[in-house]
Amino acid sequence: MGEKRSGPYFCGIDAAMDVVGGKWKALILWELENHGVRRFGELRRGLPGVSEKMLIQQLRELEEDGIVDREVFREVPPRVEYRLTALGTALNAALEPLEPLGAWGRDRIDRTGAARVHFPA
Repeated sequence: MGEKRSGPYFCGIDAAMDVVGGKWKALILWELENHGVRRFGELRRGLPGVSEKMLIQQLRELEEDGIVDREVFREVPPRVEYRLTALGTALNAALEPLEPLGAWGRDRIDRTGAARVHFPA
């Protein structure tokens, strides 16, 4: 993994990729957009293949960038919830033009039988 940057950037795409770059961040955003507030375990189950360490790291970076809000409830056992901030919601809206890429990927899964996880219809 590369070091996290904070500029200077040569274009807007460069700055945006600094926030959402990598495999798991876009999937975390998708999970929170589609399911709303999620506890850590729910996020982990919703993202098969992500390690606990990687998920923690990616969530921390998204929190530092103001994309995800982390709320800790002082309970026994402790409860932590994650949700998109207003900035995170705006980022997801900006990613909507990538929906055709997702459709192409779903078509590829159907053609090749390459699904890693089977989701209910």
